Amino acid sequence: MYFLQTPPQRAEATVWTRLPEQFRQSCQTDWADANKSGEWIDSFLEGPVFDEQGNLYVTDIPFGRVFRISPAGQWELIVQYSGEPNGMKWLRPGVLLITDYRNGLMTLDIASADVRPYLSRRNSESFKGVNDLTFDSHGNLYFTDQGQTGLHDPTGRVYRLSPDGHLDLMLANVPSPNGVVLSPDEKFLFVGATRGNEVWRAALMQDGTVSKVGRFFVSHGPSGPDGLAMDARGNLVIANPGLGCVWLLDHQACPIGIWSSPAGNALTNIAFGGPDNQTLYCTESETGSILTITMPYSGTTAHTGRSTF
Repeated sequence: MYFLQTPPQRAEATVWTRLPEQFRQSCQTDWADANKSGEWIDSFLEGPVFDEQGNLYVTDIPFGRVFRISPAGQWELIVQYSGEPNGMKWLRPGVLLITDYRNGLMTLDIASADVRPYLSRRNSESFKGVNDLTFDSHGNLYFTDQGQTGLHDPTGRVYRLSPDGHLDLMLANVPSPNGVVLSPDEKFLFVGATRGNEVWRAALMQDGTVSKVGRFFVSHGPSGPDGLAMDARGNLVIANPGLGCVWLLDHQACPIGIWSSPAGNALTNIAFGGPDNQTLYCTESETGSILTITMPYSGTTAHTGRSTF
């Protein structure tokens, strides 16, 4: 229905599960005061990542929570702590690395529910507000430092942290860097610039620097690209919360498919999962829902950090 059509044919995602009522707690939060115009909300889901058993982990930013959702759709609260967790990736088996807007990089030991600082500052300077992350096959961590940057203040940053703890500033002029993903050959880094309503593409040079950074994709609407993913054929998958949709783009940024949310418009982040790694799971943060889409191709295999830092 949506395979390589020009123009692409629209389809709709499916609601798989929703945050149960016992975990909803509508109230005032500092995060919502700054990011949702003071609206009282009961959750804001982000950071989807799977474990080897097929469980899906998601964060709840304003309430400092991490949930585990079983393959059957059953929710379990793993931890609630004083933080604002966003993106997550596996640092090593059983330990998640979290980009926490308030605290910097944090680790979560799943078995003990122990949350600890991993990297809270750079050269004694606090981060603006870290957002999302990805690992390469060598254990290097790429993460975005978004804060409240945007077109009025295009100073968002993208960092690379090596397994031995060396931190490089890759980009320092992004209007709201958010989702981040590597091409399958790891020659290009893609960064969602949410408030710039675009996705940047940066060539990664052999010496570790970036070059020829350009706008790969330009969107429209009240909020631009957020979470990013990559399929095995090198097609870029984009969560676009302003439009309430998911884009699938080929290597020339031509749309292959567009899927809309049947729930709210805040389609914030995405992760491949399922038995064949061909199902896209999406956090829809307005309604606290997890959506699913059967994609044309399977997703790339995620890497862990294997860090000695």
